[in-house]
Amino acid sequence: MAPAVWRPPLLEPRLITSKTKFRSALKPPMKIWDISRTLSNDLAEWPGDEPFRYRLTNEIAKGGSVNLGAITLSVHNGTHADARFHFDSKGESIEKASLDVYLGRATVVDLAPSFLRSKEKHLITTEDLKPHAEEIAATSRLLVNTGRWSDSTVFPNQIPVIAADVPAWLQKNGVKLLGLDLPSMDDIDSKSLQNHHALARAGIAIVESLELSGVPPGIYNFAALPLKIAGGDGAPLRAVLWRE
Repeated sequence: MAPAVWRPPLLEPRLITSKTKFRSALKPPMKIWDISRTLSNDLAEWPGDEPFRYRLTNEIAKGGSVNLGAITLSVHNGTHADARFHFDSKGESIEKASLDVYLGRATVVDLAPSFLRSKEKHLITTEDLKPHAEEIAATSRLLVNTGRWSDSTVFPNQIPVIAADVPAWLQKNGVKLLGLDLPSMDDIDSKSLQNHHALARAGIAIVESLELSGVPPGIYNFAALPLKIAGGDGAPLRAVLWRE
């Protein structure tokens, strides 16, 4: 019988792993944009609403074993989702909202130059949105930056709102979520909340008080899951965008 011949172990798996690691090292890191307003005791609440407050109920510096915090807030403080129950007593509360609406691709449209150029501009119109129709239809989620609420510690006296024909145009283009960098879809002093109702009829979820300054326009991955609050008329969000 011929003597056994020693053969070196196969190196291919190790080489593949090494190449994979090398390629991963060359791949640029994923870019994440935090588009949530910071919840702090300085945050401006809707006039007459519950303000956000955070306090320590137990402190290591005072002999406690841990620091322990407590908060009080309105579910509409900072970046949040509106449930239909917020403006319709027969509407669904927030824990029943379909989570897939708040997770997926989104288009960011930057209208800040237009709104900053003209202080008299008050409406987000279909003419503003039509140049981005292809991207909007491809992603089904639209986030609009107006640049009209830059200081979260001061509540705005007046805000831009969507024009009356915008909800139907969005529905026609397959949009299922609209987010603004503003505290409402309607005028601050509105009692009828006609835009809220029109968006609901069009099957479009509402996200308000985003922080979109510094986010370039375009298509992103989007996640902004509402807290699961039983019977809630809305819920805070930690909203983020990212690109691979």
